[in-house]
Amino acid sequence: MEHRLVRAVEEALGWDGPAPLGKDFARGSIGDPQLVTRLLTPARLLDMVMRRSLANPQFRFFKGGEELHPDAYLDRQVTPRGQAIPMAGMRRVGSLLREGATLVLDQSNVFDPTMEVTCRALQWWSREHVQANVYLTTNDASGFDLHWDDHDVLIVQLAGEKQWEVRGTSRPVPMFRDAERNNTPSEEIVWTGTMKAGDVMHIPRGYWHAATRAGRGGGHSTHVTFGFAKRTAVSWLTWLADWSRQEEVFRHDLDRWGSPEEQQVQERRLTDAASRLLDARGPAEFLRLREREAPSGRHVPFLEIFGPLEAVVCVSEFPPLIQEEQETVTVVAAGKKLTFASKALPGLRLLLSGHPVQLDEAAQVVGAEVGALAKILVEEELCASLTPELSSGYTDLVMSA
Repeated sequence: MEHRLVRAVEEALGWDGPAPLGKDFARGSIGDPQLVTRLLTPARLLDMVMRRSLANPQFRFFKGGEELHPDAYLDRQVTPRGQAIPMAGMRRVGSLLREGATLVLDQSNVFDPTMEVTCRALQWWSREHVQANVYLTTNDASGFDLHWDDHDVLIVQLAGEKQWEVRGTSRPVPMFRDAERNNTPSEEIVWTGTMKAGDVMHIPRGYWHAATRAGRGGGHSTHVTFGFAKRTAVSWLTWLADWSRQEEVFRHDLDRWGSPEEQQVQERRLTDAASRLLDARGPAEFLRLREREAPSGRHVPFLEIFGPLEAVVCVSEFPPLIQEEQETVTVVAAGKKLTFASKALPGLRLLLSGHPVQLDEAAQVVGAEVGALAKILVEEELCASLTPELSSGYTDLVMSA
């Protein structure tokens, strides 16, 4: 999948692919202002907030450096049957933003098709799970104090301006669940300055940072933070622990009461079995299977009662693996392995490209059987019907196939 933001981020940061992700601080600027406004605007963000039932902690407000109680910005709309549904109180939201506050919406990609498609494109690019958190700060509201994230982030300034300070790490590659606390900020200042609309910044895991509009008077700032949940060696060892259940030696009770000799025998057996497991399932195998087994993203199910299948797009979390053999083609994705006749290869490459596909146009290029092929991929949930809403997430950002 070729997405305009992915290409723009690489150009802005001077990257050639995702390899630098998580290594060093980087900063640059996107030259196309229309791309930034196409991703998300403050008005679209508020419209998104208004039309959905939201709850803390996914939807939060901060003022004066403190998180506000949900009652300060959420209403309970009561249905005729007495059911209370949490909804943003838009008058309260407006008052808070006029006074100066920060609105936070985590996982905006769950609600907004443009953010959904952008996160999927970043996942195909980085081979890591991605989510998009959006921050809207008004007037001279302060932001979060110095803190660090347990994941790498790409920050895109969508509108307005915000002052940032970025510092180095005080503990190398810290984790959310760690052996030691990481509470003392580093003294090393990596960068301090103002992010303006179109600016891009990469902050690796563990780098301390803070953002604020304090002292800047009237105005606003909107930025999106794309968080990359990369796998670590700890993740690999946890995965190995699950595989260990297949071996009988690991399922036996640890010998608490046996003689020293019996306990040593068990320890040698466990050590030997663990060594074989490490050799058989290395980190590369862990990463490969993780990609292939990830279920497809959320999508609207296709129902023939609503009409024929007219357009589709691949919705697997990572690029499907297409393997050519002598007389067959195998597709591996979303925990499934599908086998097709070799003549299906052109259609499969088109349908699984990550780009929207209009089936009537595709039939003129790869043959009329592409419609039946698309139906199989939709039934197996590697592809989804391209609804008008989902299509809007690709418009002007991902070219049609």
